[in-house]
Amino acid sequence: MNQGRWTAILLAGQRPGIDPLAQAFGETWKALVRVDGEAMLSRVAKTLLASPSIGRILVVAQQPEALFAGDCAWLADEPRVATAVSTSGIAVSVAALAGSAQAPWPVLVTTADHPLLRPAMIEAAIAGTANADLAVGVVSSRTLLAAFPDNRRTWLKFRGAAWTGANLFALTSERARGALLAWSEVERDRKKAFKLIWHFGPLLALRAATRTITLGAALAKAGVRLGAIVRPVDLPFAEAGIDVDKPSDHTLAERILAVRKGA
Repeated sequence: MNQGRWTAILLAGQRPGIDPLAQAFGETWKALVRVDGEAMLSRVAKTLLASPSIGRILVVAQQPEALFAGDCAWLADEPRVATAVSTSGIAVSVAALAGSAQAPWPVLVTTADHPLLRPAMIEAAIAGTANADLAVGVVSSRTLLAAFPDNRRTWLKFRGAAWTGANLFALTSERARGALLAWSEVERDRKKAFKLIWHFGPLLALRAATRTITLGAALAKAGVRLGAIVRPVDLPFAEAGIDVDKPSDHTLAERILAVRKGA
């Protein structure tokens, strides 16, 4: 039913200034840092195109064409791949593109720093959208730390579980645009759990702080404020919660990919 219907918006830009990970590996662009011998952008794009639900990719970055070199040169000749220039922020950029001729609904958003992404993760995120306008892929601390007990993530703690994002967002309708524009106002606090939740009201923040509300219920309440149906998708893949932001993440990702090759 979803065969080739989805557009993937692949975020490959970076924040102003020098990116520490790119600098550590002698690259200008973080997306071109190699993990297990291949640029992260190339890895993620291949994974998306190998996913049955994905029909096209829109690579979004400050200078997307500059990324199509070396390992990523094949992207320039791939008919299912197009580019768009990012604007002032991630949420604003996605809101401007989602549902457009370049990125028709439904849309899956992911990032180039997710080299451990697999088609099964993408298909699970899409399958979990149900009737949601916006579905957010998440991984529980139980799932991730059972496999990688030393890994450090930003955890959002709610009743019954703590969660980290999986850099997978499924947007299915125009109502998701309002949620994105609201998100643009809280983007700067995305790594500060309490500040992030506070933007959706003090009562919700209090319930989250006291862990008297589940993540699903909190997103549902936030969705009411945003005029959209928002729900989490609990992904049973520990690696879905690991993106590569720092050298220790890079080391872990290479170790995981080496194990995959061995298997």
